[in-house]
Amino acid sequence: MTFDPDVLRRREFPWTLQEPRIYLNNAGTGPLPRRTIETLDSWNARRAQPWLVSDRDVVFPALRRTRALCAQLVGASPREIALISNTSYGLSVAAHALPIGPGDVVLMFEREFPGVVYAWTAIGKTRGFVLRCIPTCDGLADEDALLAALDAPDVRAVVLSWVGFATGYRADLTRLGQACRARGIYFVIDAIQGVGVSPLDVHESQVDILACGGQKWLLGPWGAGFLYVRESIITHLQSPIVSWLVGPYGEDYARLLDYDFTSYDDARRFEVMTLAAQDFAAMGSSIELILELGVDSIAQYVRTLIDRVIEWAHGRSDVRVVTPVEPSRRAGIVLIAPASPEATSRRLTDAGVAHSLREGAIRLSPHYYNTEPEIEAALRIFGGASGRRRARH
Repeated sequence: MTFDPDVLRRREFPWTLQEPRIYLNNAGTGPLPRRTIETLDSWNARRAQPWLVSDRDVVFPALRRTRALCAQLVGASPREIALISNTSYGLSVAAHALPIGPGDVVLMFEREFPGVVYAWTAIGKTRGFVLRCIPTCDGLADEDALLAALDAPDVRAVVLSWVGFATGYRADLTRLGQACRARGIYFVIDAIQGVGVSPLDVHESQVDILACGGQKWLLGPWGAGFLYVRESIITHLQSPIVSWLVGPYGEDYARLLDYDFTSYDDARRFEVMTLAAQDFAAMGSSIELILELGVDSIAQYVRTLIDRVIEWAHGRSDVRVVTPVEPSRRAGIVLIAPASPEATSRRLTDAGVAHSLREGAIRLSPHYYNTEPEIEAALRIFGGASGRRRARH
């Protein structure tokens, strides 16, 4: 498909042509493309006649297809993909399943997203491992400090967000992953704010476990996401939650009472059946669109939109750019801190500009269907009547 936002808007997001609204909150919840809505409608219509949706002939093939699409998205094998309800579940699986125990140290950055902090804090209390937070530098993740901390005794794992929800900072996964692998340290990633808007190869980055919900940049339904687990460690890990379908023998419904507890030898051992097949099929449709457009093309296009916001902000005396200026250090999120964030947020909301207010800054997160005129309109509203241009030298 040719990357043309106007064609995309007509074909997949027709509401953008009918409403004056400007939607710049994909880091919160992304809209469903038309093809995804059609997938949901089709599945729901068939679900009303359940004899049309047998597990063997319809549900399992649909789940296989979505696993394959998720794998293609991040450079993995379908065997390394489990379908999960959300990022928090995936992070909890990692904290429970990895061989980390009493006295071991898990590193993370300060000011991490609550889903990272809460899961590993709670599970650390029961399993006995210790969390150690790496201080930020000027409010951003300090990778140099993290790398230095890797050589401390008893460090067994690093868990972090690929892209910071409140800064837009994008971590260098390859740099950090290679350092962790060289030391035998597990590398666990919350990738929900990056996958779909920035290219990623989990093997090149040497990620061990990655969790990603589908409702943000993947533009999928709520309650559908995926978990990547490096194949060489899968069979050494056991899911902390056991469902009725634990392995291949459970697929023979005529012999369920044989109670064969042999787990799948791939990432499906971390899935909890029964899954919401219609939502995962729909997420697959959204990912299919992303792959048709190409993540590299999406990243390049979104970068131009973010560049314009940063250029505008640097020309003003009344705002501060929170997000790194360097393109390699950001994805699809840009945060701008005005003097009066609450008042600015109200003004944007009243004008129909969807955004987020995070930690005293306005978060704008455009995606591939947004346009440069939308960015310009949002910036005019953002700026209001105040803010003078700095003299350029």
